Amino acid sequence: MAPRLLNCFGRRSASSDEKVTAELTTEEQRRGGAVVVELFSSQGCATSPEAEVLFSRLGRGDFKVEVPLILVAYHVDIWDYMGWKDPFGSAQWTVRQKAYVESLHLDTMFTPQIVVQGRAQCLANDEEALLSCIASAPTFPAPSFQASFEKATPELLQVTVTGGVRAIKVGDEGANVMVALYESGLVTNCSGGVNNDRVLANDYVVRRLDKLCSLKDVSSRKSLSGTLNFSLWEGFNAAKCGLAVFLQNPSLHILGSQSFKLPEKL
Repeated sequence: MAPRLLNCFGRRSASSDEKVTAELTTEEQRRGGAVVVELFSSQGCATSPEAEVLFSRLGRGDFKVEVPLILVAYHVDIWDYMGWKDPFGSAQWTVRQKAYVESLHLDTMFTPQIVVQGRAQCLANDEEALLSCIASAPTFPAPSFQASFEKATPELLQVTVTGGVRAIKVGDEGANVMVALYESGLVTNCSGGVNNDRVLANDYVVRRLDKLCSLKDVSSRKSLSGTLNFSLWEGFNAAKCGLAVFLQNPSLHILGSQSFKLPEKL
C-alpha cells in the first residue's frame, strides 16, 4: 500500500541497582559482520501482516542466509487515520522512513518496506527480493562492544555500551552510534481498520531508539563508552527484548552492527 509522500515531523539519569552485563554475540564475529534489516510496517496496512510473518520467519532462520542478521521493525503512524491506531506506531519511525525515502531517491513512502544496511530497499512481502537484497548487501567488521543493563528505577532502563572501535572506518562523514531497544512476541487483537478481527503478531518491534554518540574517523581511538536511559513501557518483559547497536553515517549507510539479548532478570 502506498500513500502519498507525507511530511511527519514530530533523560538521561541513573541510580544504583544490580547491574547485569550481556555477553557479546559472537556469531557476527565468526562469520563476518551482520547485516541490518529494517522493516517499516503498520497494523493499519492491509499487506503488512504478510510481511510481518515473513520477517519473523527470517528471524527464526527459516531461510538460507549466509550472513548473520540484525532485525528491527518500525511501525509508522501514516495509517492511523484508517480506523485503527497502531499501538506501536510512532511519528519518529515515520520520520526515519521518510529519511530513507530521500536518501534512496524514491518517489514515495510505502508499507510494508524493507531497508537493508541503509543502502537498498524492497517490498517487504516479496520473499525473493528480500533475500536478494540481503545476499547483495555489503558487510563490515562487527564492533567489539559490550552492553550492560541496569534498572535505574522501575520505569527506567539504563544501558551502557563500551568497547573497541579501532577497526571501524567511518570516513570523513563520521557516523552516529545508534542504539535500538526492541521487543518480540507481541500479539494484538485488531478491532478496527482494514485488519479488523485479525490477530496480529509482531516481532523485533523497536520501542526506543537513541544516539549514543557521534564519531569521526576513529582509526586512532581504541574504545568508546556511553550510557543511555530508556523509559520503559507497560508490560515490559526483558526476556522478550533485545538491543541492536549500529553505526550509521549521514548518508544513512550502516557501517557496522552488533546485537545483544537482554538478561531475563533485571
